[in-house]
Amino acid sequence: MAAHIAISMKPKSNNSSSNNNCCSNGYSSDVSDGSDNNSPSPPPSPPKPRLTPSLSQCRRRLRSKTKSFVRRENLGSGLSFRLNLRYLLLLSLLYVSGLLMCVGPFSGLLGYATVPGSVYRSYENFQRLWNDIRFDNSSALQLSSVWKYKRRVKVQKPCPNSTARNHFSMYRTSIMESPGSSGYLIVDANGGLNQQRSAICNAVAVAGILNAILVIPRFELNSVWRDPSQFGDIYDEDHFIDNLKGYVNVVRELPEALMERYDHNISNIPNFRVQAWATVNYYSGVVLPILRDQGVIRIAPFANRLTMNVPSHIQLLRCIANYKALKFSPPISSFAEKLVNRMIERSSMTGGKYVSVHLRFEQDMVAFSCCVYDGGEAEKFNMDSFREKGWKGKFKRKDRVIVPALNRVEGKCPLTPVEVGLMLSGMGFDNTTSIYVASGKIYQEEKHLAPLRKMFPLLYTKESLATPDELAPFEGYSSRLAALDYTVSLFSEVFVTTQGGNFPHFLMGHRRFLFGGHAKTIKPDKRKLVVLLQDMGISWKAFKEEMKVMLAESDRKGMMVPRVKKFNRKTSIYTYPLPECACLQSSNNSTFRPTVSANVLDYRHELQHSKRSLYVNGIR
Repeated sequence: MAAHIAISMKPKSNNSSSNNNCCSNGYSSDVSDGSDNNSPSPPPSPPKPRLTPSLSQCRRRLRSKTKSFVRRENLGSGLSFRLNLRYLLLLSLLYVSGLLMCVGPFSGLLGYATVPGSVYRSYENFQRLWNDIRFDNSSALQLSSVWKYKRRVKVQKPCPNSTARNHFSMYRTSIMESPGSSGYLIVDANGGLNQQRSAICNAVAVAGILNAILVIPRFELNSVWRDPSQFGDIYDEDHFIDNLKGYVNVVRELPEALMERYDHNISNIPNFRVQAWATVNYYSGVVLPILRDQGVIRIAPFANRLTMNVPSHIQLLRCIANYKALKFSPPISSFAEKLVNRMIERSSMTGGKYVSVHLRFEQDMVAFSCCVYDGGEAEKFNMDSFREKGWKGKFKRKDRVIVPALNRVEGKCPLTPVEVGLMLSGMGFDNTTSIYVASGKIYQEEKHLAPLRKMFPLLYTKESLATPDELAPFEGYSSRLAALDYTVSLFSEVFVTTQGGNFPHFLMGHRRFLFGGHAKTIKPDKRKLVVLLQDMGISWKAFKEEMKVMLAESDRKGMMVPRVKKFNRKTSIYTYPLPECACLQSSNNSTFRPTVSANVLDYRHELQHSKRSLYVNGIR
């Protein structure tokens, strides 16, 4: 009986379930120990849970575990993201608050140290270093050897100028259904002298793209420049029309039939808005059909309405317009020639060579920059009043944050005359160097120009080179006065730009074009300069070493001329005209040869026999 009980208590084997393993745990259902002896069995154990669940139970367990795992992962990811976001926001707030404390208006009250370069100390440093500057006996930088880097520019073969007409002939045939022009193109150029110049050159290029007849561009009255001059007041219209023949047809006005259609008022012609930096395909695909349909199209404003990357024969139109067709009007060109000659005569100590400085320290520029100098509350009140008068609340908007110290640290403040003087003295120019200042009316001129005159007694402006009667026809016309500065600066041995803008960009490009890419331009590193000029412990020797490094870096960047094979036009052709415009250099028949006195005959001889092609815009 006992044996029977023992046998009956032995668990039965389940062979069918031995192959049905659960994927979740990997356990087998066979728990038999395989023993055959008849020894008494131990007391029965409590029943064990079933180790071979069904397939549905496996799936339920798997889903449950997966959901639990996903919930844990999502919870962890969410916490991690929120923590990272909090840290990011905290770091951003700390950075902004630190920046405001360092350069903001409360830094002085709270005792925080100012960021190097954020405070104007240039005049104080000049007074401290003046004796060192005055008695500096080190060798001066010679203007005759001021340009170190030489590199010959490779010109495309054959020159595009020789085949340009064929290019245009094939291009016109491809876009035109019938011979003749597509219609008339009218553009309104806006801005100052050189922004208008950009619009004119682009208009010539667009007329070439559309095979349109270009009407002499009109000039808008700018609210800042307030110069009512039109094209013929600044440029020679006949010269412009004649030099574009064979490329683009130019007329002074629309035919009578079209004028009657619009009541003899060009402003009645609907204005066609063109996107900025429009491509050649845009003009040929969108603008050309409208021009064909209407016979005339007006585009205003026209600044930056054509991309820099265009086919070579279209690019050549820009070159021809800028360096051959655009010539200053006779009153401007003849008087500019006199100023150049007078500047050469006054530079006899340096062989007729002089330095030109584009000094953007007029009242409107100082006000617009929102920078603080050493004028205290009186300066602040003056600048606030000028900003309100000129820009009508633009600088008082809630979304406009003005931090003058930050502007200075970032190199956005116009250099003062004393800063320009310290920089040039540190670079090695001595007090025998003649300097021409190209500028409008300097802000507080007597005060700010005095230190520069101390360092460079041979300092000239158009006002000091000319008599009041000679300047009278140009007074009140900012573009005509800028044309005089442009021409005198063009012939300087060294050109110094202090703030950027269209004037220096066009001038740098024109000098590169004239002088084969080797025109000396000094572009100071203003971020570095403001730090040095705030350091009240810097020695004159240390400052000079830093300036020599800055000059070398400026030279390195200034000599960069794109090579033809690797060239990809992303920069302005008006600032970097080579290599596309190099073909025009050999064909220039407009050569400026100053009529100078005997004491600068050597300089004149050098000009005539140097590699420099002395074609100048506006002077023959």
